Amino acid sequence: MDWRPSGYLLSTKDLVHAVFDSNSDAGKLLVKATMGEIELFANAKSWNAILWLITNTLKADGAPIYSGKQLGNLKSCLPIVWRSD
Repeated sequence: MDWRPSGYLLSTKDLVHAVFDSNSDAGKLLVKATMGEIELFANAKSWNAILWLITNTLKADGAPIYSGKQLGNLKSCLPIVWRSD
């Protein structure tokens, strides 16, 4: 018998809170997913909201501070299963 942890689908709003506010409920879920206690799912298009926030708010001298490769690494490091829309 396979054991799987409980799973939760994050909305785009929840995903933003999870990534940018570790004290939010979604942020706490992200920590639990990191520890393997739960599974998190999000729609692939929700990642676009994260990309937009990072590239438009985290800048140095008017240029984004993260490269596309770094953002790709961030996405792959998140304990989230990205679902096709």
